[in-house]
Amino acid sequence: MRAVSADGRGALAARMTRADIRRALLAAPSAPGDDMAWLRGTTGDVEARVRAAMPERCVHAAVLVPLIERASAWTVLLTRRSAALKDHAGQISFPGGRIEAADTDVRAAAWREAEEEIGLAGDALEFAGYLPDHLILTGFRVTPVVAFVGADPVLALDADEVDEAFEVPLDFLFDGANHRTRVRRVGDLTLEMIDVPYGVHNIWGATAAMLMSLRGMLIAAGADLAARSEPRPAESR
Repeated sequence: MRAVSADGRGALAARMTRADIRRALLAAPSAPGDDMAWLRGTTGDVEARVRAAMPERCVHAAVLVPLIERASAWTVLLTRRSAALKDHAGQISFPGGRIEAADTDVRAAAWREAEEEIGLAGDALEFAGYLPDHLILTGFRVTPVVAFVGADPVLALDADEVDEAFEVPLDFLFDGANHRTRVRRVGDLTLEMIDVPYGVHNIWGATAAMLMSLRGMLIAAGADLAARSEPRPAESR
């Protein structure tokens, strides 16, 4: 595996195997306090002030992050929410929603939502792992569940919730040259967030933040694997 540059550019995802990706992910959902990965790199004071601006009680939700292994590259399956929805109309998102009482765990919730929204049945999914929970500004604590999907999945979109489903190459998403900065106010803070324009779509907000978490985890795993695969220099005697 080839090492990536410091800004994460390079065909990292295209060279990763399923086993590589599994090793990069969390084996279990993160603890409730580890739900602000999208703020990683800021100070503890900033995190505390952002948390103070959130609703006191957050709704636990789950999303599915579907990864598809194409011949030349990994892609991620995204949706564009229906323009008729009351909340987040037209936004780019992962299939998902709040965890219901009948769901046995977060994975079951993500599986159910994916089948309801885009017709992706559980038997078409292979569990890969978790990204850290994301506490988002609309009052949800979201657990992203990553799964492998077979090539050319058969989808059936729920027209009341989803207008479109489309794939984006992970290497495009991970390339810093494709990132744009968005300034957002949170309480009394001004934060810089990442947008990723892709064709007619703009991937932003919580979806972009989760993808940046995936990016960081895969880059760290890719660099580690590359370092371990390089021959060690001979010792001088």
